[in-house]
Amino acid sequence: MRSTALPATLRSAIALLLGAATLTACSSGSGSQEASGPAELTVWIMKDSVTDAFLKDFQADFEAGHPGTTLKVQIQEWDGIGQKVTSALASKDAPDVIEVGNTQVAQYAASGGVHDLSDKAAELDGGHWIPGLAEPGKIGGRQFGIPWYAANRVVIYRKDLFQQAGITTPPRTREEWIADTRKLDTGGNEGIYLTGQTWYVLAGFLWDEGGDLAAKGSDGKWAGTLDTPQAKAAIGFYQQLQSLGKGPKDADEAKPPQAEVFAQGHTAQVISTPGGAAAILKANPELKDRLGFFPIPGKSADKPGAVFTGGSDLIVPESSRHQQAAYEVVKALAGDKWQTEIAKRMSYVPNRTTLASVLSADEGAAAMAAGAVNGHATPNSPDWAAVEADNPIKQYMTQVLTGADPAAAGRTASEAITKALSGN
Repeated sequence: MRSTALPATLRSAIALLLGAATLTACSSGSGSQEASGPAELTVWIMKDSVTDAFLKDFQADFEAGHPGTTLKVQIQEWDGIGQKVTSALASKDAPDVIEVGNTQVAQYAASGGVHDLSDKAAELDGGHWIPGLAEPGKIGGRQFGIPWYAANRVVIYRKDLFQQAGITTPPRTREEWIADTRKLDTGGNEGIYLTGQTWYVLAGFLWDEGGDLAAKGSDGKWAGTLDTPQAKAAIGFYQQLQSLGKGPKDADEAKPPQAEVFAQGHTAQVISTPGGAAAILKANPELKDRLGFFPIPGKSADKPGAVFTGGSDLIVPESSRHQQAAYEVVKALAGDKWQTEIAKRMSYVPNRTTLASVLSADEGAAAMAAGAVNGHATPNSPDWAAVEADNPIKQYMTQVLTGADPAAAGRTASEAITKALSGN
């Protein structure tokens, strides 16, 4: 699920490592017409997505239900995967099914090598798909990526510090969150550890305000939108929250690793995927049974705060000779049985809201699923990766948090985003 949302360090916290396997794709033959006879399907799955046991069980179950079909599951490394997938889609020897990061679908669909699965959406219960997975898989009104699984950020908090501050239930609104965090930001403790460049959190606040990081105009061109009233309101709330802790204003959550900061024992809250709790406990086992989770609060109690949905979609290349059989693989992985399995085994959010209850026994995953109903993705441009390469959003945040005029900093950042999305 390599997407801009969940870097490798966060992914490792919520998935078990898999052994590497060959990178060779071997859908025999050429062309996109359906081949006759028994099908040998090549399926590319990304490293760290699921366990070996999950894949072994899925393969056995699928082959038993589809006599004459054999699955060749090949594990791919994230590093360099963009070029590998692009090359595969342009070839006559592509794999039959490929797992891709949800924010990568637009890039691959632009190549013309991804099969349109729009006519399958209803059969796959697409009306209940998590928006942050479904939306980036839909390009120009056509569904190229089928949602597989998701993960998003929640608030990890210290139950004991909340109790000491007289807070009996986690906050559900922004106002309650600020009030509670102020109570926690005393006595040598910080209310929250939030760095100045945790830009996915800012994006959530911006979506809550009705804005976005960029927008597509009627001329089809993308432009940055950090110079809007919505962006000013979002960074204003971010600044208010960030000031209730000691997080650096010129770094992101990896510098230093925020789990290590939280593990020192003086931080009441941190925003992370639930898997971040494992890293905290590894650094400080004494915090066992003291950690809790709640969805990022929204502007009102009836809806959680917006979150970036990191995750994976499944695509079928146009050059697969077994497109119908390949779709059966996608259908199985996206269906009730294996969605339930991936949720229980990996603590991922299943691909649709109607299955959220399968995570109810896992506090962290349940909080994640509750937040996922208000999930979003980065702007659906094939050039979005160019924005993150130099990331003017981070620069904008640091500038505002250190005293710059939000309007001026927003204009500069918007210009940089627009240039990056121009493809030049």
